[in-house]
Amino acid sequence: MAGTLYLCATPIGNLEDMTFRGVRILQEVDLIAAEDTRNSIRLLNHFEIKTPMTSYHEYNKIEKGRKLLEKLQAGTDIALITDAGTPGISDPGEELVRMCREAGIQVTAVPGAAACITALTISGLPTRRFVFEAFLPADKKERQQILDELKEETRTIVIYEAPHRLVKTLRTLEETLGGDRQVRVCRELTKKHETVYENTLSGAAAYYEEQEPKGECVLVVEGKSRTEIRKEQQAKWEEIPLAEHMERYLSEGMSKKEAMKQVAKDRGISKRDVYQALLSEEE
Repeated sequence: MAGTLYLCATPIGNLEDMTFRGVRILQEVDLIAAEDTRNSIRLLNHFEIKTPMTSYHEYNKIEKGRKLLEKLQAGTDIALITDAGTPGISDPGEELVRMCREAGIQVTAVPGAAACITALTISGLPTRRFVFEAFLPADKKERQQILDELKEETRTIVIYEAPHRLVKTLRTLEETLGGDRQVRVCRELTKKHETVYENTLSGAAAYYEEQEPKGECVLVVEGKSRTEIRKEQQAKWEEIPLAEHMERYLSEGMSKKEAMKQVAKDRGISKRDVYQALLSEEE
């Protein structure tokens, strides 16, 4: 009978955030696959967990993943843990889960802390709709593609960043999204010196140019407002003469009344304004 892969969340800072179930599972499984065994041994020692560990990280995820899969197929129960937070979120656990699913191995989660959700919920920015980008790609071309997509994103944006790259990323986001966009820079989450710095992108970049950041950061960025999108769309329509705007809809088969209504909506004005403007242009 095949074993089970447990995705076991670990604390992102405060050890008290480890769940009772998480401790029990780590004690009961046959093997723990850890992103960094040197880091994870502290967690295991704290909770007096004696289960054997093996390394599973970005640089051995394919070769080691196959070996772990063989063990699972042979009946070994394995718990996967990351350095901090939930496995599979911005770490190689995603690859092992895919391999297990394809092989028919049972995968289950032991929920717990996740830095992206923790930062989002305390940011004060909208939480109903959000997009998680993890770390922006190192490749310049891929990075630019992501930034171009985020430029029109209306959902709240969550991004991970290392302290030594924080200012550069804030400046890049300022250039792409606009300096007035609200951001929350969340640091040292759940730890004694947890901070949530509130400012605009330009203000945050200037602040951290003066105050050297420490600790892993989570950026929670305000999405593009629909009001801003409407204004941009209206501005584009205003670049062409109103009569030409009308003619576009008339040529599509709209009646004059329907075309005037659509032109008014496009430009954010009333139908009466459209009518008066057309009369003025005719004169």
